[in-house]
Amino acid sequence: MKELIDSVVYCLSAHYLINVTSLYQIFSGADANAFIYKALADDHEKYFVKVKNESIQNKDIFILDFLKTAGISNLIFPIQTKDGKQVQECDGFSYLVYPYIEGQNGFCVPLNGASWVVLGKTLKQIHELKIPSNLKANIRKEEFSPTYRNIVRTFYKDPKLTMTSDVIASNLYHFLLENELLIQRLANCAEALAQKASLQPLDFVLCHSDIHAGNILIDKNKTLYIVDWDQPMLAPKERDLMFIGAGVGNVWNDQDDITAFYQGYGLTDINLTLLSYYRFERIVEDIAEYIHELLIYPKETSNKAELFNHFMKMFSPNGVVDIAFSTL
Repeated sequence: MKELIDSVVYCLSAHYLINVTSLYQIFSGADANAFIYKALADDHEKYFVKVKNESIQNKDIFILDFLKTAGISNLIFPIQTKDGKQVQECDGFSYLVYPYIEGQNGFCVPLNGASWVVLGKTLKQIHELKIPSNLKANIRKEEFSPTYRNIVRTFYKDPKLTMTSDVIASNLYHFLLENELLIQRLANCAEALAQKASLQPLDFVLCHSDIHAGNILIDKNKTLYIVDWDQPMLAPKERDLMFIGAGVGNVWNDQDDITAFYQGYGLTDINLTLLSYYRFERIVEDIAEYIHELLIYPKETSNKAELFNHFMKMFSPNGVVDIAFSTL
């Protein structure tokens, strides 16, 4: 971990001309491939630093330039490197650096009615944008990929666990085995819905693709920002709308909040096949990620307990699993 901290300090100095005096790690939630830091510079400026253990394409982040030009204001724009890049590769990691805005995400502070309306209006604006063909060609497109379903199914074909003293890995392993029928059913529902959806005529729009409460920031003035734009997608609008009422992280499952959101978004036809698919697929994706991070390629990280807690919350009453089946 010290090596990564040293790398962050070096990268900020060499590529962003930011001389760090203090660096604090912030828990990054369920994304085990991301490390989040708050950096204080010698000029007293504060920065939000996202370090990902995977490639982030500059072409993905450039969607923010388009959104800014289109007048979408509830966004935080990355700071460019000295060479004008928005993403910096350094020591095998991808770096995104933003001005640090004092506030809390939607998991820590519930959105009030006004914030829900703003979120609805902002997503509607984004979904209605006409994307230039040159930009559209560089944005990933929904393909209803079976990747995560296959990971879950592969685990059950040969569910071995190397002898370990890791209590969390052992607990996850035994939960997966004890609940095989339920988890296989989740994967099968996602598969059937994907096949049904792929045969329908679909309208693809620009989607954030991961618009859960952790990617909503509320600052001290109650201003709402949509953050984490490193994986935009061309997909049906239900790709984003599925999060409203889905209960990810055991929030956003209150009917009054859903009503307030659609006051901002406006009346719209919702394809229930797509809404159901995205809710099931998100659960299967998360299960696959937890299998990968805690069982197949476990890492020595300090947030294993938090990751396992996030996993178990999915199966709690009125959690994402219950809501997905009620949507179906």
